[in-house]
Amino acid sequence: MGSQPLRERLIFALDVPSPQEAKAWVERLHGLVSFFKVGFELFLAGGFPMVEWLQNRGAKVFLDLKLFDVPETVRRATAQIAERQVAMTTVHGNDAMLKAAVEARGGVKILAVTVLTSLDQGDLHDLGFACNVEDLVLSRARRAMALGCDGLVSSGLEIPRVRREVKDGLLLVAPGIRPVANVDDQKRTVDARQAFASGADHIVVGRPIRHAANPERLVEEIFEQIEKGLQERLSM
Repeated sequence: MGSQPLRERLIFALDVPSPQEAKAWVERLHGLVSFFKVGFELFLAGGFPMVEWLQNRGAKVFLDLKLFDVPETVRRATAQIAERQVAMTTVHGNDAMLKAAVEARGGVKILAVTVLTSLDQGDLHDLGFACNVEDLVLSRARRAMALGCDGLVSSGLEIPRVRREVKDGLLLVAPGIRPVANVDDQKRTVDARQAFASGADHIVVGRPIRHAANPERLVEEIFEQIEKGLQERLSM
């Protein structure tokens, strides 16, 4: 399970359109959340200055850019990210892309993206995949581990089987966590307790917190769920 502090188990997704809005959320959740995801939208608006602002406040940064390009470009992009000392970044590519990222990672952890949580079985069929979601995730997990990746981004639904397969060999990060009734575009979701009981190391939560009537209280409730999930895992 690793030795991460409880407060670093939750990664808050700063999926907002401006650095100003992102900073307002960081200030609001100060003392509660210390790990933040910067994705495409915010990175295009704020770039590395946004990342540095977070780091200067003592926060960890998960730079979720899902690198996908020719291997040499992925290598050079990863080297740029590594120089910024972010904690984790994502690659959504084939073996050659993953290998290139691993070789250039420096101190940043490389997470392989398995299957986006906004996709379900029907979507995979539309994309030409003949296998089911769980088999595809497991296949990509095995490849990522063989290539030396540090971890995976995977739906909590597939984490139980992935964790049985890789034991403690990979860091498992679960997006699409929905602590309340799900009404958005995420299709393959679980709650925080289920994710950690199944073997997750971190969860990524954005919209449920941002849309909550009391975001601070919801964050505390998520930490309570995380503790319950970790305790369940230890008792298995």
